[in-house]
Amino acid sequence: MQIIKKIEEINAQIKAWKQSRYSVGFIPTMGYLHEGHQSLIKQSVSENDKTVVSIFVNPTQFAPTEDFDKYPRNFNGDMELCQKTGADLIFIPDKEEMYVSDFCTFVDMDSVTKGLCGKSRPTHFRGVCTVVNKLFNIVTPDRAYFGQKDAQQLAVIKRMVRDLNMSVEVIGCPIIREFDGLAKSSRNIYLSPEERKAALVLSKAVFAGERLVRAGECSAENIAAAMKKIIDSEPLAKIDYIEIVDSDSIEKINTVSSGSILAAVAVFIGDTRLIDNFICEM
Repeated sequence: MQIIKKIEEINAQIKAWKQSRYSVGFIPTMGYLHEGHQSLIKQSVSENDKTVVSIFVNPTQFAPTEDFDKYPRNFNGDMELCQKTGADLIFIPDKEEMYVSDFCTFVDMDSVTKGLCGKSRPTHFRGVCTVVNKLFNIVTPDRAYFGQKDAQQLAVIKRMVRDLNMSVEVIGCPIIREFDGLAKSSRNIYLSPEERKAALVLSKAVFAGERLVRAGECSAENIAAAMKKIIDSEPLAKIDYIEIVDSDSIEKINTVSSGSILAAVAVFIGDTRLIDNFICEM
C-alpha cells in the first residue's frame, strides 16, 4: 500500500493505472477511520481494480466555532485499517498542498444545502463541495463511495456531480452501527460514558420512525412527532432538527406517498452534535 502526500505524485500514479486500464475507486475521508469507513473501502475493493482513500481534515467545512482543532486524528490506526481492508493507496495531503495561500475559488450550491445540516451549519457544504471537487479532479476516480449516515452530504455530492457533468459514479453505502444501534461516527469518541448511553435515543427515534412508515403512516408530522417524543425523553439530548424530506432534493414533504424519503435527525448530546437517519423507498 502506497502513502502519498503530494498532488503531483498521486497524479502520476493514477495516470499509470489508467494507462493500464485499471478502474479506480475512491473514498474521501477526514480520517479517524472506523467500521463505517471500512465498509466503503471493502465495497470499493470488490468493485474496482484499485482503491484510493484520502485522509484530509478539511478546514473550509468547519465554522470558526466548530471542532476543527480537536477533530480526532489517528493516522497509524487509519493506515492499519486501510491496509488490512485492501486499499492500494492513501492520499494524505497537508493544508498547504490542498489550499495555496491565495486560494479564492469555491464550489457553492443552492436548494439542496439550505435545510437540515445546511441550516445550522451554513458554510459547511460550501467547504464540502469545494474539497470533494478538488479531490475528484486530483484522483479522477471511476467510482466514489459515501456513507448514508451523512445522507444530505450524499445528496449534495450526487447533485454536484450531475450539475457539473463530472465523470464519476457516486455510490451510497448503508449506515454501519454499533452493537446497540448507535451509528458509527468519529465524533462518538467525544461522548462520556453517560453521554454514550444517552446517545442511543437517536437510533431509537430513527428505528421507531421507520417502523411507522413501514406500517403505513403517511403523515410526516406524525412521524416527526413520534421521533421527537423519544428524543425529548432524554435529558442530555437537545434537538437541532428532525425533518422528513425528499432524499434527493432535501425538500420538506408533508405526506409520505411515493419516491424516496429521508427522515433525518441532528441532536446535541452534551456538546457533541450527532446525526442519524433512515431512507425509505416508497
